[in-house]
Amino acid sequence: MEQNPSAKPRRALPGSIWTLGIVSLLMDTSSELVHSLLPVLMSTVLGASVATIGLIEGVAQATAAIGKVFSGAISDYFRKRKILVLLGYGLAALTKPVFPLAHSIGWVFAARFIDRIGKGIRGAPRDALVADIVPPEMRGAAYGLRQALDSVGAFAGPLLAVVFMALLADNIRTVLWIAVAPALLCILLIVFGVREPDDAKSTAPRKPLAFSDTRRLPLRYWLVVALGAVFTLARFSEAFLILRAQDVGLAIGFVPLIMIAMNLVYSAGAYPAGAAADRMSPRTLLVAGLGMLVAADVLLAAASSPLLAFLGAGFWGLHMAFTQGILLKMIADSAPGELRGTAFGVFNLVSGGALLLASAIAGALWTLLGPPATFLAGALFAALAAAGLLAFRPRPAGPPAGTAAV
Repeated sequence: MEQNPSAKPRRALPGSIWTLGIVSLLMDTSSELVHSLLPVLMSTVLGASVATIGLIEGVAQATAAIGKVFSGAISDYFRKRKILVLLGYGLAALTKPVFPLAHSIGWVFAARFIDRIGKGIRGAPRDALVADIVPPEMRGAAYGLRQALDSVGAFAGPLLAVVFMALLADNIRTVLWIAVAPALLCILLIVFGVREPDDAKSTAPRKPLAFSDTRRLPLRYWLVVALGAVFTLARFSEAFLILRAQDVGLAIGFVPLIMIAMNLVYSAGAYPAGAAADRMSPRTLLVAGLGMLVAADVLLAAASSPLLAFLGAGFWGLHMAFTQGILLKMIADSAPGELRGTAFGVFNLVSGGALLLASAIAGALWTLLGPPATFLAGALFAALAAAGLLAFRPRPAGPPAGTAAV
């Protein structure tokens, strides 16, 4: 990675970037409010088994990961990303009234499936659209801002669920209706607040969509994809934070506070870290992020009280802030503009597969050796990833102007 030598004055981020960030905030608030109550609705109201709940969630996440590949490629082919972003958020918004109306587990399954299709459709085109809107020297700040606002929604949703469950005497269906309003507002913001750049609407002849297009992605891009997969293998599902908090004695009613704490730290750090990546070597920030993950894993492995679990969750959030937006910036910088949507789709698919593998390994370690072994293994893998990142030296004659090398 090389420091960007340009000395251009800092400019304000375009309004469309802020709008996309606010859309992420609102939809995440809506979705996380639903997700924080959905297991309770399925198990206590609809009588679903834990195995059924797990199957629904597994299918939902796999659907989202696969959908991102196709939507990214389609956005490259038609050279229009906003319509796919709108479609993806629109499908998610349409599912929100289904949850409070559901009277069988089949309703919930269908709604979750369609919701995740929407997430898969919007993910890669949205990330590519961010790169289309801002110049390369502002991409770190742009992705950092979107990640920060998205994380605000991730802790606002469960917090609103807790508050309204208390105010409405634990009436789950009534509380779930509250999630409808912010989801519908997202649609209006995209229609009227997001402007696709004119230069993205090229009139050049289109080639048929083909998987072979991925061969045109440069080696630098595949190195970033591999790096993202390694980072994800070192960081398993956040569900293990909740399990660890409960394991060390946090009352079940307060367990969601762990995710609120993690996302609060994540949202506070994501924009400063992203903006810093526009001015300094991303390598330094990524190594720092891995160091924070090691600290989080060690604290969670040693935890004997909820306080240490909360500290570990805080360092976990810092790790996310120092890595996730920066990896997106590096994908945008290393992929050709005409394949940017495809690039984000492949990156998300590989990272999703790595997260599934990491979580499976973490679950096996938890079952066989106990919770401390799970987090100590995560710390070891994160430390090895940091050592590998420090040891790797890219060739100096690589990236085009305005980008940052791996």
